[in-house]
Amino acid sequence: MSDMTAPPREKSDFMRRLPLIGILLVAAIGAFTLRDYLSFDALVQNREALIAFRDANYLLTVVAFILAYVVIVAFSLPGATIATLTGGFLFATFPGALFNITGATIGATIIFLAAQWGLGEKLSAKMDSSQGAVKKIKTAIDDNQWEALFLIRLVPAVPFFVANLVPALVGVPVFRFVVTTFLGIIPGAVVYTSVGAGLGEVFARGETPNLGIIFEPHILLPILGLCALATLPIILKAVRGKKGI
Repeated sequence: MSDMTAPPREKSDFMRRLPLIGILLVAAIGAFTLRDYLSFDALVQNREALIAFRDANYLLTVVAFILAYVVIVAFSLPGATIATLTGGFLFATFPGALFNITGATIGATIIFLAAQWGLGEKLSAKMDSSQGAVKKIKTAIDDNQWEALFLIRLVPAVPFFVANLVPALVGVPVFRFVVTTFLGIIPGAVVYTSVGAGLGEVFARGETPNLGIIFEPHILLPILGLCALATLPIILKAVRGKKGI
């Protein structure tokens, strides 16, 4: 009887993993084929056309930009940083940062759901029933989910792709993931969008970006903000240590 029920179960497992498999395949193909199209050079070359389209179709540009950002994040395509900069010079820091955060959160949630539906439930259950180091890691994450999720979003060194997959594989609830993603990426998004807005001002003056513009306030301040962002997890850890939590 068990042999007769095995094939349907295997087929069901495959169907559940199909969205994640599709995302990973598109990500692999995109990594090799889209790098030149989602680059800083491509942004510079197409800047005038993008601005002209924005001026003629502002709402359509906003919708198209958010959808493009969703696709880039959901399929882990190269160019997320360039997309964030683009949001800055097309829409200024505000509302550009809001558009970036919205697209990034939706895209991150898509890949999170695909991973959780395909692998997360079984993997999380296995970790719960395991022993030793794996069990301790899972318990530590479960006990400090909010803090852990915020930290992986605030640490610039953690790849966005990893920050989307790991919570899905350890059983983080969807609502908690969405909230911490939206709030956790605000500082980084504002910084990168500000840099993009600063570059937009440089382009508007007809200048070519060079090392000299780093010392201009509209470029230097966001970069300093990014440096401060990188130290935030260290500060939070120190505060927790002093409080004994």
